[in-house]
Amino acid sequence: MKTILHGRFERQKRIEGLLPPAGAAELDCRDPQWLLQRLGEDYGDADASARLRALQRALKALVKEGRIEAVNPGKKPLRYRRRKEDLNEDSAIWAYTVRQIFDLVADVVPRRQLDRLWEQLRSDEDAPLLDAERLRIVPDTLRLQPPLVCLRSLTAVITALAKGQALAVHYENAEGERKEARIHPQALIQRGPIPYLFALKNDEDSPVRLYALQRMLSAKALATVPARKAPGFTIDKAIADGKVDFGQGEMIRLELQVRGYLTQILQVCRLSTDQQEDDEPDGSAFAMRVTATVPSTGQLLRWVLGAGPNLEVVAPSELRHTVAVQAAKMAGLYGTG
Repeated sequence: MKTILHGRFERQKRIEGLLPPAGAAELDCRDPQWLLQRLGEDYGDADASARLRALQRALKALVKEGRIEAVNPGKKPLRYRRRKEDLNEDSAIWAYTVRQIFDLVADVVPRRQLDRLWEQLRSDEDAPLLDAERLRIVPDTLRLQPPLVCLRSLTAVITALAKGQALAVHYENAEGERKEARIHPQALIQRGPIPYLFALKNDEDSPVRLYALQRMLSAKALATVPARKAPGFTIDKAIADGKVDFGQGEMIRLELQVRGYLTQILQVCRLSTDQQEDDEPDGSAFAMRVTATVPSTGQLLRWVLGAGPNLEVVAPSELRHTVAVQAAKMAGLYGTG
């Protein structure tokens, strides 16, 4: 009996944690079907109607106890909100919320995936949210303005991708040529400021292509034409293969001399799990020597060039030569070569 009561108590706390606070508008309140989508596993393996009835009994019990209220009595579906102002006023619910936070943190910290944590805290309906006034993510690079994308084209792309439909597009390529095509969407990706669509073109068996959305002059989802699936395509594999210039590339043993702000940054934010750091000898122009195994990509080259005089590539020789050539070209532009 104690176990059953504990399970019921936990489910009730979870329900309260998902409901908006007292005073929330009716449209922001939650109905049983919405709750069931997020609490289905809490109600066993019964069919959907049985789980819904169990959830409705729990909601009635919470209403009777004065912990929640229906904001639209007599209407269908009923919508609910908490009666207390916030979770802090109920120590049991707050304790559950703290455990939620701990579980989120424990999942991402060992893998150094804090970006996932911030995303969940800002948007996950099942997690405690932090709004823009309490959590802000500031990029460490110059943010270019995103291109202007046709509203109707973007709507059609998302619709076709979600429903597995082909697209009829009028497209302008990089050379300014305008063409019409039927394409088969596979996935969307945002590369820097530009959104791209991975798609097969017409009935070709050629590899999946990238289409910049700002180049779509028009697009229409073809409701009666199912999109062909590219054999073996996954978005993770496309990224790893360098299709958007952020792939794995060839692994190299990078050796750098660093100074200034990079010294502290690379001690905290490592280039790789096998990074090694050694102090440079007295009289050296640099403070630290860093070695790490990293993928050789355009992203790496841009990062190295962006570090300017705070970094010198020692090895591999090919990358050192590339950086030297680029630096010489830059010096020539400014009349210092």
